[in-house]
Amino acid sequence: MKLTDLLERTAEQTPVGPPPLDTLYAGAARRRHRRTAGLMAATVVAVGAVIGASTLLTSRTSTVPGSSPAPVPPAMRMVGFGHAAIAVPADWPSNKSQCGTPKQDTVQIDDPSAMLFCAAFRPAGVESVEMHYGSPRVDFRADETFQIDGVRAERQRTTCSGTNYPEAKADTTICDGTVSIPSLKVWFRAESSTSAAEVDRMLARIAVVADRTGVPSYEALRVDLHGPTGTAYAAVLRQVGLKSRLLTVRSPNYPAGQVLKVSPAPGTMLKPGATVTVTVAG
Repeated sequence: MKLTDLLERTAEQTPVGPPPLDTLYAGAARRRHRRTAGLMAATVVAVGAVIGASTLLTSRTSTVPGSSPAPVPPAMRMVGFGHAAIAVPADWPSNKSQCGTPKQDTVQIDDPSAMLFCAAFRPAGVESVEMHYGSPRVDFRADETFQIDGVRAERQRTTCSGTNYPEAKADTTICDGTVSIPSLKVWFRAESSTSAAEVDRMLARIAVVADRTGVPSYEALRVDLHGPTGTAYAAVLRQVGLKSRLLTVRSPNYPAGQVLKVSPAPGTMLKPGATVTVTVAG
């Protein structure tokens, strides 16, 4: 028998099942998946290269603006009586007022114009701080109490009211608030023709400082129309830890011994033990 006949007979006698289609399909699917994954990977690499190149070019040509520095607040200076002080802008002058009414941003300390009576109006956008030695005004009302550097303080809430002056071109709203420190016998009043928020910001700058002493007011010691004597004012200076030097000048229009001026001026913050020159009438 020929070999080919033997192989054909053997094949006819060997049972053969149906072809494993599921296995073949799965294998084909795996091969297609590998080819697709390869193509996708190649595509991702190509796209990534394009994006990377674009990003690189963009980063080279674009300009990133630097962040501008925060605005620097204006320089401040401390003014106060004794150890109670408040920070005000350094460029604020003192007593820029008419009949006690501020005409520009100012701090009022022993304001001589407050003794005059006239119908002065406050311009819009003006901020001011008053400092006083002694008890607050009779209309002061302690709406709340709080601590300033461990010292008890009283606060009258900020209120606003409209005013109408014939000289003004429009009605002006004026807001004010007061803080009193009873144990130090000092109170501060802030006014603003801008907003109530400005009043609150000004009063938030009050502090009790241990290493400085403010030259006290002498107008607070005024009796009737006469100022205090040099001896009485020297006693107040001693109470706040300052020394005094009396300087007498000839001034026939004033009673002998009455304080005419002091140097440094009231409100100036000094180191404890510093000397204040008190000029009195002779």
